[in-house]
Amino acid sequence: MIKQYETVFIATPVLSDVQMKEAVAKYTSFIKENGGEIVYEEDWGLKQLAYPIQKKTTGFYYLIEFKADSQFIDTLETQYRRDERIIRFLTFAMDKHSIAYAEKRRANKQAK
Repeated sequence: MIKQYETVFIATPVLSDVQMKEAVAKYTSFIKENGGEIVYEEDWGLKQLAYPIQKKTTGFYYLIEFKADSQFIDTLETQYRRDERIIRFLTFAMDKHSIAYAEKRRANKQAK
């Protein structure tokens, strides 16, 4: 069943700009190769972590909103776990309210 999902991952802060773009490209193409459709992407940049993860206090945050089959999420999260560049990730299925909120947030961002 095709649903809309939002995934945010935190990449290790020791990556260069090029390495971060490679990581993002890997996951966006991985989603597309497995029949997914990218709805929206947003680079949140380098941010302070709430608590240290693997002795790191900052990380690169990246958000990807996509439509995919529910079976695909396990595959995606397995890829995150295998990638030493990714220190944390969260993927969740969006309901109609979160989709509406995300669309409103994007519209406000474009208006600025």
